[in-house]
Amino acid sequence: MDILWFESLDSTQSYLLDALKNGTVKTPICVGTDMQTMGRGSRGNHWIGQKGNLFISVAIERSLLPSDLKLESTSIYLAFLMKELISSYGSSIWLKWPNDFYRDDKKIGGVITNLMGDTLVCGIGINLVSAPEDFEKIDIKIDPQDLTKAYGDLFKKLPTWKQIFSKFQIEFENSRDFFTHNNNEKVALKNAVLLEDGSLECNGQRMFSLR
Repeated sequence: MDILWFESLDSTQSYLLDALKNGTVKTPICVGTDMQTMGRGSRGNHWIGQKGNLFISVAIERSLLPSDLKLESTSIYLAFLMKELISSYGSSIWLKWPNDFYRDDKKIGGVITNLMGDTLVCGIGINLVSAPEDFEKIDIKIDPQDLTKAYGDLFKKLPTWKQIFSKFQIEFENSRDFFTHNNNEKVALKNAVLLEDGSLECNGQRMFSLR
């Protein structure tokens, strides 16, 4: 996977989406930056941080992803790949449903995924060296460019969704003390049922990861 790295960008996600539309880059590709000034977060929020944190976006054709991976499962899949990678360095990071990185009970990052035609564009932000108030940073030292290269290398041989889900299913138990948002409403995950496609059944409703 090719990696483009910049000193500063408004948003890796916006840059990559524009570059794909203009035909100036080809997939699979990753865009990273030392500093991000207007990063995209969930529910219209911004993900902004200091130099040394991780700000990347990856674009990959759906045809290059595992055949058993459904579209609604991609955010969990791509996030869990990063979570497993960081865990391999000794971190206690875990993935809260559907796409937030946590350390203990504090958020340290997240994933947002867009679909453009048959191309998935996945933005990942993680607090590696600093965090805003009420957030936390990772518990290991790692260079963002080194982490990005290691993440890109994972795409040479991707695990199946079934392999990822079997691990995430166990880790999902950590999410039960938390909430998620559905149609701008907070929903407790305490009694949620995790289904095989990564969606949830909760209070008689089925919820998918829409980011």
